[in-house]
Amino acid sequence: MCGIAGAAGFRSRGRGWLEQNVERMCKEQAHRGPDGSGLFFENGVCLGHRRLSILDLTDSGAQPMVSKTGRFVISYNGEIYNYKALAKKLQKKDPHMTFRGDCDTEVLLEACEKLGVYQTLRYAKGMFGFALYDRMEQRLILARDRIGEKPLYYGFSAGGFVFASEIGALRQVEGFHNPIKREILPLYLTYGYIPAPFTIYEGIYKLEAGTFLTLEKEVIFGERTFDPVKDGACGVKKETASEQPFFDGGGYQMHCYWSLVEAALCGEKDPFEGSMEEATNELEKRLKKSVSGQMVADVPLGAFLSGGIDSATVVSLMQSLSETPVQTFTIGFEEEGYDESKAAQAIAAHLGTRHTSLAVSEKEAKEVIPQLPSLFGEPFADSSQIPTYLVSRMTREQVTVSLSGDGGDELFDGYRSYVSEERIWNKMRRIPYGLRLLAGGAGYALLGGEGKRRTLTDQLLLLQAATPLDLPYIEQTREDLLAGSLALSQKMPVRRKALSSLPVGYLSGKELSGAARENRLLDLLMYHPDDILVKVDRCAMAVSLESRVPFLDRDVVEFALRLPDRYLREGETGKKVLRQVLTRHVPKELMDRPKKGFSVPIEKWLRKGRLKNWAQELLLSGRIGIEGYLDERQVGRMWEEFTKDRIWRPQIWYVLMLEAWLQECGKGGA
Repeated sequence: MCGIAGAAGFRSRGRGWLEQNVERMCKEQAHRGPDGSGLFFENGVCLGHRRLSILDLTDSGAQPMVSKTGRFVISYNGEIYNYKALAKKLQKKDPHMTFRGDCDTEVLLEACEKLGVYQTLRYAKGMFGFALYDRMEQRLILARDRIGEKPLYYGFSAGGFVFASEIGALRQVEGFHNPIKREILPLYLTYGYIPAPFTIYEGIYKLEAGTFLTLEKEVIFGERTFDPVKDGACGVKKETASEQPFFDGGGYQMHCYWSLVEAALCGEKDPFEGSMEEATNELEKRLKKSVSGQMVADVPLGAFLSGGIDSATVVSLMQSLSETPVQTFTIGFEEEGYDESKAAQAIAAHLGTRHTSLAVSEKEAKEVIPQLPSLFGEPFADSSQIPTYLVSRMTREQVTVSLSGDGGDELFDGYRSYVSEERIWNKMRRIPYGLRLLAGGAGYALLGGEGKRRTLTDQLLLLQAATPLDLPYIEQTREDLLAGSLALSQKMPVRRKALSSLPVGYLSGKELSGAARENRLLDLLMYHPDDILVKVDRCAMAVSLESRVPFLDRDVVEFALRLPDRYLREGETGKKVLRQVLTRHVPKELMDRPKKGFSVPIEKWLRKGRLKNWAQELLLSGRIGIEGYLDERQVGRMWEEFTKDRIWRPQIWYVLMLEAWLQECGKGGA
């Protein structure tokens, strides 16, 4: 795991300026790679790298790395787990092929030259974000892994093209004054994160998962710029991977080498039809292969163990593959409803792992909060960021690589909301859309009382849902918090318009069999890469810890997408087949307890003491009115409802994280 950065096209600047600014970007990401750094410069193109040594700890793995022929240069962040198989593939093509070391970077680089970028990425299994420069064609390629485990930001600022692993690094470019993208704030206030391809800044974008971007020399050398959103390069229906670009903007092309949408549709057409035992065997085989590949490292390795099904499954498979006790890590909290440390300890004892558990006080957890804005680089408001950072910090004291159980919920129907959303949609779809709108609040009675505690506003919004995709976050739309807020009738059209630029390729009308399956896919396309994986990457890399996610292996994902609901759910309980795998290693009685999730009692903490004072200073000091992004009166009303009437809304934390970010990092983007 590393940090990458680069710049090109600053025609009025010299080599010294470019190298200095790329070095500044790299220094900002030093936590991603404390073991070394490097720069490459040629003809106005500069690539930078910060190294966290995991495989081949010698200098033969240093970057940026030049290919044997000298034609290609790579700056790469991530791991290719099947790099040895890829190396054999290259040697079969060229029996005289040799490698300087035992490093996945070199294999990836040589494969891109010998096989081409598309074929290499189709074959490679791993997590990555990289920049590849073709010195002969003067062409720059940026690529990101299938699911979006590793980040990659790019765009134009201060007169040139820039890219980096973290958005905070881009702010280090001299002359960075990209304005805050106001029209993205409604999405942020709905989700609590900013979904790809957007960022908080104008002109800066996230590269979408499963794609690579090719920049020709007229873009690299500053003869033209582009906006992939306005150009229509985002939200394109990427239902099929293809060697041909799915968008050609004249000077830049977008390519899709693997499509989650295609995998889901193929899974519908070719569902798994074996017995439950056969499904369990197949899933265990694929998971064990994934875990085995991700346990390869030349540094100490361990795993997060929360006490839940997902992490317990990963750890049990790790221990079955290891001759020595696996190191596992858990944090606990004083609040019993949020503490899984005892459950994790029991699982660890049964499996025989070398377990470390840390009891975190409320004071320690609160002390993390001021670090969050700069750690994430843009507004981000999943409060489980707090325990994720704390467990990462503790884990890094003993190991350099840690496996996690992320992805199990989205792949195997782990969220109860999937069941409730399907139940609601099955009732709503029987009522013509126009009739629902005309009926207004009275039409809500047609749903049979689903969610009786919803407010009238929430009921009206629910009835406006045109597709199952509108359901998951429909009650969280709070555009009224924005300065110049929208009328109720405008909220859903605005949200749907924003979705059209997001990687939800199946909005073309190709429905999956049921609202639950559609919303699981939506989560894999948006929530998982832009919330869960962002949280894991930033919190782990902040302490120079590499986090790996076995559930996101291509073979595991594609198999999960082939499983009909009968393998996933029993009544309202999800993860049926995954539970079957786990019970082969851990007694059922150790796992039979309510799902808690990995979170902190943020609502309780905000009601008293220093954290309450911190929140009131951010929300009620008059700063909001001066900034002009939010409606000061509406924010004040929401805070009053919380403090006096005990009405909690997630947007309280969303607004606090936005205001904290504006105070800490937002001064440059006015």
